[in-house]
Amino acid sequence: MQRTFSKICANGGGAFDCYLVTPEAEKPVAAVVLASAIRGVDTDMLAIADELATYGFIVAVPDLFWRSIAGPLSRNDPRAAQRAQPRLEQIRAGEVDMIDTLRHLGTLPQFNGQAAVMGFCYGGPYAILGPKRLGYAAGICCHGSEMLDYLHELPGVRGQVCLIWGDEDNRAPVEVLNAYRDLAASMENVEVHIFPGVLHGYMMPRSPSFDRATHDFSMKRAREILEGIECAIR
Repeated sequence: MQRTFSKICANGGGAFDCYLVTPEAEKPVAAVVLASAIRGVDTDMLAIADELATYGFIVAVPDLFWRSIAGPLSRNDPRAAQRAQPRLEQIRAGEVDMIDTLRHLGTLPQFNGQAAVMGFCYGGPYAILGPKRLGYAAGICCHGSEMLDYLHELPGVRGQVCLIWGDEDNRAPVEVLNAYRDLAASMENVEVHIFPGVLHGYMMPRSPSFDRATHDFSMKRAREILEGIECAIR
């Protein structure tokens, strides 16, 4: 695998960093763009990216916070929460970055043109917005936060969307889980998985909330979804 930090030119001017992992492949492959939690492209995100790349996919992790406080921040840094506000405006601004990242992937000879979004915590909404209007084929959301604001975006999404939480996630109260479960029951392309006893941040290896079994399940579903969109163009 080749690991690099690339600069992506933003459509509105400027440029942002993106961690990019490209596997050694004999033919073009699908890609997954990771939308990070509020700590940015930190060690946890790099580890997840590297693991996904071992499955044979291109992985990109853009710095969605480049307009304010760029770069990774530590778990105890109060600036992490500050730079994520106001949340709706920041997520909207990041939509352009997700489009620019997908455009950059299109310049890679290894890319087959099909990509999914995998969002974590703050980045969770992009698992819906990506396939809704940003050009992505599918979305995976792991312990997404403030997700009730994006429930109305799900109708009309045609790509596969997978949402995963723990039932003890303090950023996803029971009304959020129930709302998504109810809507998923009427949409064949939307799946919701809720794991008992699992906390917010279960995907992050350095987090005290890390849960190996739920992490592994999430990675398995991501791999299956990526394989599905890869097969769709064959």
